[in-house]
Amino acid sequence: MKIVLAEKVSPATLAVFQQEPGWVVVTHDQIKNGLAAELADADALVVRSAVQVDDALLESAPKVRVIGRAGVGVDNIDADAATRRGMVVMNTPGANAVAVAELTIGLMLALGRQLPKANIGMHAGKWEKKSLNGSELRGKTLGILGLGRVGLEVAKRARVFGMELIGHDPYVSAAVAREAAIKLVSVEDLFKEADYLTLHVGLTPQTAGIINEASIATMKKGVRIVNCARGELIIDEALLEALKSDKVAGAALDVFREEPPKDSPFTSFENVILTPHIAGSTAEAQEAVGIQIAMQVREYLKHGVVQNAVNLPSLSHEEYQEVAPYLEMAERLGTFLGHSLQGNIESIDLTYSGRLAEAKTDLVRNAAIQGILSHSEAVNRINAASVAQERGIRVHEEKDSAAIGGAGSVLKIVLHTNAVEASASATVLHGNSPRLLNLDGIDIEAPLQGTLLSLRNLDVPGVIGRIGTILGEHNVNIANFALGRSVRSKHVPQGSALAVVQVDGNVTTKLLEALRSADGIVQAGVVTLNEA
Repeated sequence: MKIVLAEKVSPATLAVFQQEPGWVVVTHDQIKNGLAAELADADALVVRSAVQVDDALLESAPKVRVIGRAGVGVDNIDADAATRRGMVVMNTPGANAVAVAELTIGLMLALGRQLPKANIGMHAGKWEKKSLNGSELRGKTLGILGLGRVGLEVAKRARVFGMELIGHDPYVSAAVAREAAIKLVSVEDLFKEADYLTLHVGLTPQTAGIINEASIATMKKGVRIVNCARGELIIDEALLEALKSDKVAGAALDVFREEPPKDSPFTSFENVILTPHIAGSTAEAQEAVGIQIAMQVREYLKHGVVQNAVNLPSLSHEEYQEVAPYLEMAERLGTFLGHSLQGNIESIDLTYSGRLAEAKTDLVRNAAIQGILSHSEAVNRINAASVAQERGIRVHEEKDSAAIGGAGSVLKIVLHTNAVEASASATVLHGNSPRLLNLDGIDIEAPLQGTLLSLRNLDVPGVIGRIGTILGEHNVNIANFALGRSVRSKHVPQGSALAVVQVDGNVTTKLLEALRSADGIVQAGVVTLNEA
């Protein structure tokens, strides 16, 4: 493995990679001929915030599988371009949570006690004690918008100061909020009730400009606002007007729409504290994010575990261990079902049953799509859903916690083309053995492994014997022979049957032609799946 560390990292971060035998690590000061040239044969890229990882740079990195950002924001990384190329983009949310929370509390204290004004006055030789009468945090209501790791760390510290805590976050459970002594309220009530308002949400269409003229109008007179999250959360003009009218008693801003800000009007306000995006800038936090991203990148390269990915849902190590056998099964099932499909795929239906329905199945979905599309283009578990979308293939997923038959977890795939519909389902036995359970509505159990002949035939005597004879004549040994038959009806009096034959050795074109021309055999195809 070759890892390129494009920016300066701590010795502890570097050590995570150096501990791996045979891994080559290139640090920022060892890059002599440009980053693009260094990435030509690299497997991973680690950056902070300075290096711009754009589409052009990624074009020169054909082997890179993972991009690690030592920090939270990924504005310097073209995640869409990375996704198209099958690269995981990871960041390190929460590694600097304590640092951000401590600065937030510090800014609240500084606002309440007018510390910047006091400091400036003292440096100027002034003793302005009477004009610096402040207010305590004790007994004040703190409104926390966003109850992720940082928001909860802020709550933990604010509680010690005797503050009343209210919060809003639609993605946090009532149990988590209750444990942190936070009263969950609507965003409207959060704005109405807060004496101090602190922002800890990411930038989304819903949160952009959430602090605006209308929301400020609902706030208490004298509210104080702290923003250590994203500058785009606040409409600057609205906050400026509120400061001028004393609707807002003070603000502390660590982030800005444009960084660094140019000719900021906030600099003229004594009750506004401005810091240069330093919330996560502590020695401890920088060490923590570096080590964390190194460990995440290492785990992905060694074991395929995706953590804190911004272009793919993440799994903990335990969650990955739970779904890992089904990833391989899903890819093999998709490959098997899609290998001889007629027509153009229009949609894919995926149904997860049993325990699998209760797991995080995004990677399982991508593995299935990877298998289905594996015959047409380069696709992997990162870009599979993106490739399907680009090709106009609709993907529909359903979950049913009820087990099917005796299998604990089952994946069913239905492919719709402009010509036919094909379906198959599979499970995993003994933790590592993918098994086909059903093909086009016919129960048939076969291993999803090795070289498989897929045969469709009339349900009449003699067909199985002919298959064996033809294989023997072509010196191909049978490792496993699975049969399945449909229910006979007045519409299909002869009935139809399926055979999935696992064989040793190569299946030649002549062998396939011999099988297809045999009496009673309607269709014959071959697919080779990865070994277990």
